[in-house]
Amino acid sequence: MKIITPGEGETFDIELEENLLAKNRELAEANRRRLDEKGVRAFDVMGAIGAGKTSLIGALIAHLRGRRVGVLAGDLTTTIDADRLAERGAAAVVQINTGKECHLDANVVAKGLDEVLQQGVEIIFIENVGNLICPAEFPLGSHSRVVVVSVTEGPYTMRKHPYILREASVLAINKSDLAPMMKVDLEQLRRDALAVNPTLQVIATDCLNGEGIEQVAAALGL
Repeated sequence: MKIITPGEGETFDIELEENLLAKNRELAEANRRRLDEKGVRAFDVMGAIGAGKTSLIGALIAHLRGRRVGVLAGDLTTTIDADRLAERGAAAVVQINTGKECHLDANVVAKGLDEVLQQGVEIIFIENVGNLICPAEFPLGSHSRVVVVSVTEGPYTMRKHPYILREASVLAINKSDLAPMMKVDLEQLRRDALAVNPTLQVIATDCLNGEGIEQVAAALGL
């Protein structure tokens, strides 16, 4: 398995000046043009550690059986999630290890595309580093952004982390079967999310049991 690590000075930090954030946006636009030229659709999947990003992607891969799906798996140091997604049937998996950085950026994603696009994929899921803050500022060139939250994160997640929702198109409220146990109101989470971004498609999911997966795929046009 190919593992990509950014070279010295190649990883952008969330606190860098606006001109470097603008450079990231420029690189993201280049990534999008490249994907469009290849006829490949890409989805940036964001969420906190343990929310269910890997489980959602794995369930979508299973749902899309017969289509060639590639994955760029972002993590600090390990290949755990990448290995899991390869086992679920991804046609190509590239691990991007960021070291200490809490998000992917368009530059390291471009390196990942160098690898995964050679495998003849038609869909790419980009699993961002587990974080509800930093990834919001760094578009990667994907066609849509998906946010995964878990009811185990509590009832105020959307109000505490509104920025992650602003450019997302789909919100998966995962582990929905645990909502009564966690005393979390799914409808209130939905209302909180829509107050931030009224265009969001909000879907309750239980990725381990397949609940909501078909609806997420439809929301993404897959």
